[in-house]
This record gives sequence, C-alpha cells and structure tokens, in this order.
Amino acid sequence: MARRLLPTLLLALTGLLGLLPAAAAAPGHAVAAGPRADDPYPSEEEIARSRAEADARATDSAAIEARLTAAQADLEQSGRVAEQAVEAYNGAQARLAKARAAAAAAARRAATAETERAAAAESAAALAAETYRQGAGPELSAINALLAADGPRALTERAAAVGIAGARMKDILDAATSTAAEAARASAEAHRAAEAADRAAEAVRLAKEQAQARLTAQQAEVADIGKRREQLLAALAVARNTTVELERQRREALEAIAARQAEEAARAAAAAAAAAEAVPDQPSGPATWSAGGVEAALAFARAKIGLPYIWGGEGPEGYDCSGLTMMAWRRAGKQLPHFAADQYAESTPVSYHQLRPGDLVFWTHTGRAADIYHVAIYLGDDQMIEAPRPGTAIKQASLWIMGRPDFYARP
Repeated sequence: MARRLLPTLLLALTGLLGLLPAAAAAPGHAVAAGPRADDPYPSEEEIARSRAEADARATDSAAIEARLTAAQADLEQSGRVAEQAVEAYNGAQARLAKARAAAAAAARRAATAETERAAAAESAAALAAETYRQGAGPELSAINALLAADGPRALTERAAAVGIAGARMKDILDAATSTAAEAARASAEAHRAAEAADRAAEAVRLAKEQAQARLTAQQAEVADIGKRREQLLAALAVARNTTVELERQRREALEAIAARQAEEAARAAAAAAAAAEAVPDQPSGPATWSAGGVEAALAFARAKIGLPYIWGGEGPEGYDCSGLTMMAWRRAGKQLPHFAADQYAESTPVSYHQLRPGDLVFWTHTGRAADIYHVAIYLGDDQMIEAPRPGTAIKQASLWIMGRPDFYARP
C-alpha cells in the first residue's frame, strides 16, 4: 500500500515546488537581488564593480609604465657609467704616455749633464796635475816669465799670458763646479720623472681593473634590465588584456616620442645658449684644414659604422668614442690623443652655430672640460657619428640623442 502511494506523493510535491517562483513573485513577497533574465541593463553593483576593476587595471598599468621608464633610465645610466670608466682608463693611459716621455727626456738630460761633468772634472784633474809637476800654479809661472821679459813688446806679450793663465784656471774650476751641480740636479729630476712614470703605470693598472669591473657589472645590469623589461611588458599585457608584442611595440613608440621631445628640447637649449654668446659665425682662431682632409676624416668615420664599441679600441675591429675620433682625424693629418678631454684641450673651442663637418662634440656629467667622457664627430645637419657605449655599435645619430653637448671644438 505504502509503495503504491510513494509515486503519487512525489508527483504532488513536484507540482507544489513548481508553484513557488510564482508565489515568490506575488505582491507582498521579497524579490531576489539581480536583474531579470530579460533585463538588458547592469545593476549599480555591477557598474561599481566594473569601475573598480578598470581603476585597478589603470593603476596597475600606470605603475608598470613607471617601472618601465625607470628601467630604461637605469639602462642609459649604466652605459654612461661604463663609458666614464673607459675614458678614465684612456686618460690614465694618456698620462702614462706623457710621464714616460718626460722620464725619457729627463734621462737624456741627465746623461748629457753627466758627460759634461765628467769632461769638466777631467780638465780640472789635468790642471791639478800640471800644477803638481811645475811645483807652482800657472799664474805664478806666468808672473815669473813676466819678470824675465826683455823689452816692452815681450813685456806686453807676457802680461797677456798672465791673464790667459788666470782665466783658464778660473774657467776650468767654474766648469767643474757648475757641471757637477747640473749633473746632480738632472739626476734628481730624472729620478723624480721615473717615479712619476711608475705611479702613472700603477694608475693605469688600477683604471684598467676598475673599467673591466664596471663593464662586467654593466653587462650583468643590461641582462637584468632586459629580463625586468620583459616581465613588466608581460604584466602590462595582462593588465590591459593585450599581448606582449603589442605592448612592446607601444612602449617602443612611446620611447621614440619621448626621445624626439628630448632632442627638440636639447636643440632649443643649444640654440639659445649660442645666441646668448653673441659670437660671430666664423671662429677667430681654429686650425684651417683642407676640404680633402676633413672629408678623409669623415669618410673614415662613415666606414666604421656598424663596428662594435671596444673599450680602448683603436681599430681595426672596433673603437671606443675617443679612439674613433682620434683615428678619423689622423687621416686628416692631425695627431690627437686617445682621450676625449685631451682632444678638447688640444682643439679650438667653437659654438653650436659655428659647427662645421669634422668638428668634435663633447659631453660631461659635471660641465667641466676636465671631466669630458664622450666625444663624437659632427657630420652636419645636426647629425654625428659616434661609438656610443659598451655593448653597442658605431652609428650615425642625432646630435641631440644624449642631450645638449657641453662643448664643441675644431681640431
């Protein structure tokens, strides 16, 4: 009996449950939150949640963009520090070359002084020997001859002999004294110059170690910044619901725009500074080079585009910044040192408005010529050729790519 009633009860319960939605919708009953199935509009809660999510994504995107900008700045700073270390090494090398040249010159002067001292000492020894043999000094012998003279003529001749003998003895003794003193001074100078050359050699050794350490650190920093950049681009793609490649293209476009704006600002600043100097268009004292000589320098630099930056490099496989400009101007017949600061010191300063193809442009992080760390060769039309920094290739670039140059000069 119970088994026959169970299906009947289940059927009745199902029908009762089917009536519940209609009863819930009846007046006086609570309605569940949320839109009806046929309602096309989102609720206020959904709108607020969507806005919050959009704001969060925008905040995330802005933070990621800021970190990408910081990563790019870190990359550029790392390159600048590495190049400063390289130019510090080049400067130490230049000072060593000068110190060794000075030491060699001092050694030659010391050798000459010693030869003269030895000759004077030999003359003094011969005088002493002569005096010993005669038993009297040359002056006394001359006086005796004077007293034995016959007639006025002989007297005059022997009087002259007395003066000659006295002058000769004085000259010999003075030469012996002065050359000995000069030899001592020259020897001391040569010793000091040799010590200075030794110190310069030690400075080169330390500068080389520091440059190598800085370059090693820079390579590690470049790799780390590259990984960080990829991670940030991936995070940006997630935040914006795009792809890493699209975000990379967008970022490169933004960086290119920022670079152009910075270049325009640098150009305007250079033009304003040149106008404020109120100097004539033609400089008053630079060296004059033939058009063929300047073109030879520029042709050399153009031919090296694409070669790698090699620190301390003078070719042919690669160059650093001052090595490139040194070798380029060597083709024009001008000998420049392999050190950017010295290249400026040995050239004639000009202004931006006075720039001609072949001139050199310089950058420093302090505004002091002694601290110049980068040099490039000017092509004209606000273009230059440079060996930028470790890890890059020699290239033609905008004159303003590193900001306004601090100095301009004509070799």
